[in-house]
Amino acid sequence: MNKYLKQYEWSNVGAMIKNDKKDPLICNDSFLNKLVVISGTTSGIGYYTAKAYASHGANLLIINRNEEKTKIQCEELSKNYNVKCDYIITDYTHLSQVIELGEKLNNLKEDIDVLIHNAGVYMTTRTFTDDGLEKVFQVNYLSSFILNYMLKDKLAAQEKARIIFVNSEGHRFAIAGLRLNDLDWKKHHYSGLKGYGSAKTAQLLSMITFTKFYEGTNVSINAMHPGNVSTNMGENNGKLYRFFKHRIVSPSSRSPEVSAQALYYLGVSKELDNVNGRFFNLTTEEIPAPHALDEEMAWKLWDKSIELGRV
Repeated sequence: MNKYLKQYEWSNVGAMIKNDKKDPLICNDSFLNKLVVISGTTSGIGYYTAKAYASHGANLLIINRNEEKTKIQCEELSKNYNVKCDYIITDYTHLSQVIELGEKLNNLKEDIDVLIHNAGVYMTTRTFTDDGLEKVFQVNYLSSFILNYMLKDKLAAQEKARIIFVNSEGHRFAIAGLRLNDLDWKKHHYSGLKGYGSAKTAQLLSMITFTKFYEGTNVSINAMHPGNVSTNMGENNGKLYRFFKHRIVSPSSRSPEVSAQALYYLGVSKELDNVNGRFFNLTTEEIPAPHALDEEMAWKLWDKSIELGRV
């Protein structure tokens, strides 16, 4: 029997539906000469988020797979906003590259003022990486865990830092919770929603443990659902999925600029000082699903992630 079902407050699901139609709170504070590290910026939410921070004077370090697109983006941001833009090419489907990225970030002389984990993937069929791990879990969760883990001492030593997960209300689809004994989905049926929901659940569980680690520091770690916005997420899947997305989902979607506004607010606004370990629908705080609040599972996941991430 699902132990989490009896813990569900269905009013929280109703709040989710209501909040998804809200506009984000806006912050116009300057972020001049601050350093923002963002993954997945060549399109969609990450693209507009990089622009939002650059337009307020922030320097950028962007993390992507495609060097040609990334180089063009960096040149445009530097030229249009007169900010410094650097990049590191990393493919999250290769853990060795993620660890190399963590080492480079750890060796930065500058403080990382905001770290935004935006890179992600959605798969309708079970797919594995060369590391032998389920792809959605590795890209959407494990890679961000590795980076957070490798950077934890650097960030704690800083005067201040904020970490933000671009998470999802989709975590609620992993209604049975995270199955640590079946992360490769050999014992249970895989679907896109279940795989994606499990990876986003893992992100939220890791937020619990990192929040504990950062107690007594000025480092915060929060997560946000970016709203129903139009992105190219899932375009790598088959015709049926793309048909459903383009004909059913996309027509009601908003611009990813909405998500970027929320990510700027969460990263910069003074209203978020001392706010830690929270989940937001854009900028409206919500209560995650019960399975994403299981502290015992969070610590088990911590140990498993260190093992799988080789850190």
